[in-house]
Amino acid sequence: MEDDVRYMNMALAEARLAAHEGEIPVGAVVVAGGRVIAKAHNMTERLRDVTAHAELQAITAAATALGGKYLTDATLYVTLEPCTMCAGAIGWSQMGRLVYGADDPKRGFRRFAPQALHPRTEVASGILADEAAELIQQFFKAKR
Repeated sequence: MEDDVRYMNMALAEARLAAHEGEIPVGAVVVAGGRVIAKAHNMTERLRDVTAHAELQAITAAATALGGKYLTDATLYVTLEPCTMCAGAIGWSQMGRLVYGADDPKRGFRRFAPQALHPRTEVASGILADEAAELIQQFFKAKR
């Protein structure tokens, strides 16, 4: 649990970077072998790419760092429950563990595709959920 909080704080730092850049504040960190191998945040506006979610950016960087497409021994920390697209990518990467902060009742994978993850992927949720939700809420409040 202590490590989960530490790495989720890193993901929250990435989410704050996203917000500073005008992106929806979602951040992600991938850890393998006790070390951070990838950090990312949403870049859909900067890249003009609807698929440039934090999770996909982090998965790509982690696969490059490890030299392979399967991330069975890695953990993905993300501030918001992944969408269906990201859950599919997490599943295809065979991510060993997914840890996320705030639930996303409108677009989260648990609502639309609860079976999208690889069957062996362990899931933990609610880690620093209040902080993650607050970032999202403040971002959209400022937009309105």
